[in-house]
Amino acid sequence: MTVHDVSRALPGIEDLRRHCRGLAMRDAVLSPDRVARFHSFDARWGEGEQLATVRYGMGDEYAIVFSAAGAYVRGFAHESLMSPWARMDVPAIWTGVLDDVPDVFRPYVTEPAFCDGDGVPTVTCCLWHPTGESAWRTGSIAFPGEGDGDPDGANILFELLVDRSPEAYATRASDYYETPVDVETVHSLLDRHLLTPKIVAALNPDIELADLAEDIAGIGYPA
Repeated sequence: MTVHDVSRALPGIEDLRRHCRGLAMRDAVLSPDRVARFHSFDARWGEGEQLATVRYGMGDEYAIVFSAAGAYVRGFAHESLMSPWARMDVPAIWTGVLDDVPDVFRPYVTEPAFCDGDGVPTVTCCLWHPTGESAWRTGSIAFPGEGDGDPDGANILFELLVDRSPEAYATRASDYYETPVDVETVHSLLDRHLLTPKIVAALNPDIELADLAEDIAGIGYPA
């Protein structure tokens, strides 16, 4: 899978925003330690902007900016053959990854949070969805022929955005947090999009709904 496949599998902007909120809220219930979480969602990242992020460790991550302009997605897989640092002494963005990003999303290309200390964008894959359009867009990319079939890291990075099922999340979260995650509880949370004391207790009996007040407000999740 590449970013081109992901662009065909992602839902619309609002459904993706809702899904990202849900991922962040589930992780918040499972892990009171924010540093240890995979997913996060900042409902007040900037003026009129919201930010969904994933950090898998070792530098693998993605960020999604939701704004009035639409949605901008940037992913980075540190071992990808398409990493800016993979093949040259001087970092270079793989041709096509960022070349076609529309002007309305250009500020995010050079956003300091999405670049290294020298201002080089940490990116191996990129998508965008302007408001009012019907599909996700990507650049025209000639992917490297060698590698493991995941040249830009999109397969691993966006797994839970492409497969949005309760089973996919429960499997991934059970492995990462090293605790059983009940599929039916995840399903209930997905269906209702509402966090209740019962759901919290089923996912993590060591905390209560009141303990999550700050996370709920930051994520902007209904409870």
